[in-house]
Amino acid sequence: MANARLLFDTRLPVGPVNRRLFGSFVEHLGRAIYDGIYEPTHPTADADGFREDVRELVRELGVSAIRYPGGNFVSGFRWEDSVGSREDRPTRIDLAWHSTETNEIGLHEFHSWLESIGSELVLAVNLGTRGTLEALDLLEYANLPAGSRRTDERMRNGRTDPFKVSMWCLGNEMDGPWQLGHRSAEDYGKLAAQTARAMRMFDPALELVVCGSSSRHMPTFGEWERVVLTHTYDDVDFISCHAYYEEKGGDAASFLASAVDMDAFIDQVVATVEHVKALKRSDHVVNISFDEWNVWYNERFEKVDKLTGVDNWPVAPRLLEDGYTVLDAVVVGNLLISLLRHADRVTSASLAQLVNVIAPIMTEPGGIAWRQTTFFPFALTSALAIGEALTTSVESDTYDTTAYGPVPTIDAVTTHDPATGTVAIFVVNRSLTETTALQFDLGALSNAATGTAQTLSDEDIYAVNTLENPNRVSMRDNDSLILDDGVGSVELPPVSWTVILLEDPGRAKTIPPRGNRLHA
Repeated sequence: MANARLLFDTRLPVGPVNRRLFGSFVEHLGRAIYDGIYEPTHPTADADGFREDVRELVRELGVSAIRYPGGNFVSGFRWEDSVGSREDRPTRIDLAWHSTETNEIGLHEFHSWLESIGSELVLAVNLGTRGTLEALDLLEYANLPAGSRRTDERMRNGRTDPFKVSMWCLGNEMDGPWQLGHRSAEDYGKLAAQTARAMRMFDPALELVVCGSSSRHMPTFGEWERVVLTHTYDDVDFISCHAYYEEKGGDAASFLASAVDMDAFIDQVVATVEHVKALKRSDHVVNISFDEWNVWYNERFEKVDKLTGVDNWPVAPRLLEDGYTVLDAVVVGNLLISLLRHADRVTSASLAQLVNVIAPIMTEPGGIAWRQTTFFPFALTSALAIGEALTTSVESDTYDTTAYGPVPTIDAVTTHDPATGTVAIFVVNRSLTETTALQFDLGALSNAATGTAQTLSDEDIYAVNTLENPNRVSMRDNDSLILDDGVGSVELPPVSWTVILLEDPGRAKTIPPRGNRLHA
């Protein structure tokens, strides 16, 4: 058995854990909405057609904010199509995903659903095929209380009070040649700056996200950020990062180290932000919105599942419905560790996506909804990463990877809730073969501290939850946890994600039982 040591200090916070780190993303894509969150004929459907079983799982997942309506979809989207009488809404083709959009679900319906689960709406505007004026029209419709043509229209459509959307994304992945309206960094930067300034004339308190690179491996990465921020720096609050990971060529070792790439991505974007800040002699702080991240088997989609054909435009086709393994879940847990490790600069993030489409939740039309393996690390991290992320160091063996060279076998982050003194440790074992005994000091916690631990692992790292066997994989109590005389230890199985909760007596907070809701 290998050995590792973890150190944390509650006096050395990295930064506060912003609740928006536990955001998600819902795009008009595949069955994310239709047959996902919305299925009027389902036995659990409410009066508005939304599935109650899905709603309960979304609440349990602990999603704080949801970015909507895209994604690639937004670059061809006319927001006006999504409001007003459903009978009068036009059916459109969506070039991004080669599908038909009925517009049965739009701004009003989606916002109402968000209110029922207690999540914040983050709106993306179309800067691909549209521009500043259309963004201002949507802003006026959504946020002005009364007194204009757009607000009168909103009221006729059934919403007297404004939606009060605080956070807005200025387009989507405009660096990508696949994007409708793809522009150079120079052209996009000018349009984004113009739009941001106009939106701030309406409300200076808006939080605006400018498009960064859709991958660290884009040929324009770095220079894109520099040019775009040169135009927009003092007019925006966030720059976006997008990253997807998949196991390629059976290289599970490199896949398990995906967080190494995410760490580098964040550090390099922060360096570019600080460079532009210095050049502009600005006191303004621009943070990162990592508003698309996940495991996505994109190579499989491009080769097998991608829709084509001028006469083939299905409604809500089964697209990007990846079935996630234990291995995938451990990587997702590690990516959450990376986000928390950078809590001082990554203050918003969106798991892409929420239901059916590369999602932690799956549904069957007319049937059940179930948790994928990736559901568990997200739900528990959302529930237990409270307060502030702490400086955390780990001493462990390394292992060799093709993609990243030598990589630490153990990776971890720690959070601390000053209000209760509770400490949560989130840790992964990336080894494919070896259990590791992790030792850690209890720091400022007293010798009477108590702890609980749960681990996600399986002898079959490719085990999945399916329609036929929806509970094949779940969290398990890790009874190897020992706390003795100010020191803790726990055994971490190969390819595993573990959460440890430490608390002093009298401060009751335990890991919620499996299957129970983490958020009311």
